[in-house]
Amino acid sequence: MRHQTLPLKGKMNRVLWWLIAGSKGGANRASILMALKENPCNAHQLSERLSLDYKTVQHHLRILGENRLITSQGGGYGKVYFLSKDFEASYDEFIEIWERVEHK
Repeated sequence: MRHQTLPLKGKMNRVLWWLIAGSKGGANRASILMALKENPCNAHQLSERLSLDYKTVQHHLRILGENRLITSQGGGYGKVYFLSKDFEASYDEFIEIWERVEHK
């Protein structure tokens, strides 16, 4: 693992550092993103899969959506969440950031 600072690769890199490494809920948001990479699902499914409170999952989904890391389709209880195309294009950056944060 490299220990030098990663170069800023644009706005997505800054957003990822802030949402994953620079804020209290970063580990939960990272878990949600990795779960959605495996399989798009709704908030209830994420809550069960990650053993997180449903309201906590909803909170993080809102933040991830506001920052354009995820998108959704449908409505209400059955709304399904997906990774955004922009985030999918930056997924390797996300993994690199997560690996650095996870080992601290």
